[in-house]
Amino acid sequence: MKVVGRLESVWRYPVKSMPGESLPEAYVDFAGVLGDRLYAVRHAGAPKAFPFLTARSRKEMLRFRPRFRRPELTLAPDNLTEAETRGPGLTPLFPSSEELALEIETPCGKTLSASDPALPGLIGGDQFNAADLTLIRSDRAITDCRPLSLLATRTIDGIGRAVGLTLDKRRFRENLYLDLDSAENFAEDAFVGRRLRIGPRLTLHILERDIRCRMIGIDPETLEENSEILRYVAKNHDNTAGVYAAVLVAGRVRPGDEIMLED
Repeated sequence: MKVVGRLESVWRYPVKSMPGESLPEAYVDFAGVLGDRLYAVRHAGAPKAFPFLTARSRKEMLRFRPRFRRPELTLAPDNLTEAETRGPGLTPLFPSSEELALEIETPCGKTLSASDPALPGLIGGDQFNAADLTLIRSDRAITDCRPLSLLATRTIDGIGRAVGLTLDKRRFRENLYLDLDSAENFAEDAFVGRRLRIGPRLTLHILERDIRCRMIGIDPETLEENSEILRYVAKNHDNTAGVYAAVLVAGRVRPGDEIMLED
């Protein structure tokens, strides 16, 4: 195995298309980061293939702040250490629905339960009918494509230099940001079809490059959109930035963990 870098940060997004949170540690299993995208806003008028409201059509979703009520219970299964000592492949006990209860701080500073009937109207604002919106919860991550996404910080810096901006990495909404030893932009592309180990246990198979959408053009603070960012990625890198992965061996990761190329 060869060390190719370190984990810069790990992120999860409790509600699809709302802001994420940087974690001190996370448990990653076959469905992705524990607690990632367990909630989403279903839109009755959206296509059946993608029945969700996202910040692509309602940028103000990025001003809501979701958080778990008991965050200390959501970083890893309570019996993870005991499960790991019993041998490979033993599935630990995941947090209950009550332990994964969510609350959302609205742009006006009011905090509501995820089940509060007033929430859909606040999310939709004047653009969408509250009766068409429902905040739903799933037992697995409601991701667009694959359970886990990765992106090198140097790739973000390179895209920023190309368009003359310093880019906030939150635009890209990754789970794992990588500090790779390679100085090349898009160096993560070389891992497609190969295996990475991050930390002592987590083992990933890198499946494919991540096709991007207009979300990367939206500033997560100001909500201003710069179409040049997506235009550059589309023209110069086949509209991709970052990679998707499948989890082969689950495990806990922390920022600073070594990233090792297994094959």
